[in-house]
Parts: sequence; structure tokens; C-alpha cells
Amino acid sequence: MRLHYAPDNASLCVRLALEELDLPYETVLVERSTQAHKSPAFLSLNPNGLIPVLETQNGPMFETGAILIWLADTHKRLLPAVDAAERMHAIQWMLWLANTLHPTLRMLFYPDQYAQGDTGPTYRMARIRLAAQLDLLAAVQTAQWLDDDAPSAQGCYLAPMLRWAALYGGGLEWFDLARWPRLLAFAQRAETRAAAVRVAKAEGLGPLPFSAPIPCNPPQGSVL
Repeated sequence: MRLHYAPDNASLCVRLALEELDLPYETVLVERSTQAHKSPAFLSLNPNGLIPVLETQNGPMFETGAILIWLADTHKRLLPAVDAAERMHAIQWMLWLANTLHPTLRMLFYPDQYAQGDTGPTYRMARIRLAAQLDLLAAVQTAQWLDDDAPSAQGCYLAPMLRWAALYGGGLEWFDLARWPRLLAFAQRAETRAAAVRVAKAEGLGPLPFSAPIPCNPPQGSVL
């Protein structure tokens, strides 16, 4: 498999899963500073022009959540089996991460894509939405994966998003993960896993990439 990635982008979620599954894969750097993700070659893999793309034996695949589910189901790890009772809530939260939390972060990071003219109201609303969504997640009883030591596809998705909220959503003056002790504990467990340590080193994410992130210093490529 070949993972088309940029440092500290959504490809980070997929890279974590690949490492947790101990799968052989190659990485292909997509240089964002030169808009390589909008090039004809990349668009032939993902017509949306978004990172990541995972090239598989069945062809290229895009959409972070879909890739994570496919990897988990194909290798029978990171998600409950299709016929397991706990599968229902696992898939529920995977889609919530993909369809609710991730779009809120995109609105926070790229308000100019959601509003013309003054983007201030859009940005402020995205901050309010994000806090409310993390309040909800921290309180639910159907997301036991938040408290487990074992890795999960949901965890591979969430951990980077907590990092991005702190770094790219306006700074730590308004975002403090300690406001959500359950999510902070999740982030601290996630970043001690061997897979996360390897990925953090490969992409220059620092020693505490999820619980106390610092700006990315990648060995190659640019974040934005």
C-alpha cells in the first residue's frame, strides 16, 4: 500500500492505523506548499483534491473515515466484528468523528471556505460548536474506546483532531484539553503507544503530540 500524505494532515489518522496494524506501506509526500494536492496526478487519485489517499491492491481510496473502517475490517482489528453487539456504537462514533467533529474543525481552520467577506462570525461559531461537541463526547457512555488501553480506529481518528484543535484553531489561549479530563487522559494514553511514537518521529510532531502539542517540525514537506 502507498499512503499519499502531508505532515500533520488527515493522513496522520491513517498512518496511525497502518502502524497499529503493523502493515507494510510506503509513503508518498504531497507537498502542500506547491499545491501538489490540486495537481492533475493527485486529482486522478482523489478528485476532491484532499489528503489522504491510500493506494491499495484494489485501487486508490480516499475519505479518512472510510479508509480507517476499510483497514479495520480488512485486517479484523481496531473495530468490533460486523456481527458483534458493540459494532453498532463503534460505527456510530466513527461516523460522528467524520461527519460532525471533522467538519467543525475544517470550518475553524478554513472559515474563508464557508463565508464570504467577514469570516469572524463563522470562526467564532466554529469554536462554540467544537467546545459543545467535545463536551458531548467527553460525557457519553457509549464510547468505551475513549477509556481503553487498546487501540481503535476511532482513537486513530480522534487523537490527531485533538492535536489540531489546540494548534490550528486559534491557539491555546482559548483551547485547553484539560477542560475535558476524559479526553486528556485518552490523549495521554494514545501518545505513549509505540505506533504513535513512530509516527510522531516520522512527521516531527514532538514528544507529546496529542496531549500537549507543539508546532509540527517535519523532516520533509510542509503542513500547509
